[in-house]
Amino acid sequence: MLTKRVIPCLDVRKGRVTKGVKFQNNIDLGDPVEMALAYSEGGADELVFYDITASAERRPIDIGMVEAVARAIRIPFAVGGGISKLADMERVILAGAEKVSVNSLAVKNPSIIAEGAEAFGRQCIVLGMDPVKSERCPSGYEITTRGFREFTGMDAVEWAKRAADLGAGEIVVNSVDADGTRAGFEKVVTRMIAEAVDVPVVASGGAGRPEHFPEVFEATGCDAAIVAGMIHSGEYTIAQIKAAMSSAGVPTRLCD
Repeated sequence: MLTKRVIPCLDVRKGRVTKGVKFQNNIDLGDPVEMALAYSEGGADELVFYDITASAERRPIDIGMVEAVARAIRIPFAVGGGISKLADMERVILAGAEKVSVNSLAVKNPSIIAEGAEAFGRQCIVLGMDPVKSERCPSGYEITTRGFREFTGMDAVEWAKRAADLGAGEIVVNSVDADGTRAGFEKVVTRMIAEAVDVPVVASGGAGRPEHFPEVFEATGCDAAIVAGMIHSGEYTIAQIKAAMSSAGVPTRLCD
């Protein structure tokens, strides 16, 4: 049985890691390279970095940060934010990232998914999505973009299926409703998407206690889960998360 992955997420703004609740009231948490190294040595399976204002500000991703992280760690990492064309993907991969995450700009230009998969292999292309509960869509969840600034009218499950068909090799379901609340992952939409596509699905948003991880894996069938605030604060460690998973019978790579 494949092990389930635990993936710390670093939201970066102006060269610093930040964290908010439902994409608002962000506070400064530290240097992204230092935090990446600590999580890499602390048992993380992968890392993900989002340049969270790149798309909203319509600027390229901070490629210097990508290069610095690649030099510091020895585990795979994904990068997102400000990816608008194939050349942006190439720059990120050449800078050392294993995966490129597209979100807002993929909604506007879905062909970027297919182009990236053809050029670099679908294993390199991650679709990030920010769904919110909505009565306007058949699944009950609507895709938002530009950091929850715009509502698209797109159904989350249908968008996930389309993206997988286009060539996305992984889908990150970042619940806007759960983001930063530490009340637990949003299991309903995560399960619906995991059942609808044949690529790995990553749960994101809402982790607050180690027990939330075995709960989301068992309830949704997702392949990985993202963690942020609960470890950024120092309240819990990746080792504690993985111990809770192991105790619940969820296969994971235990920390040394």
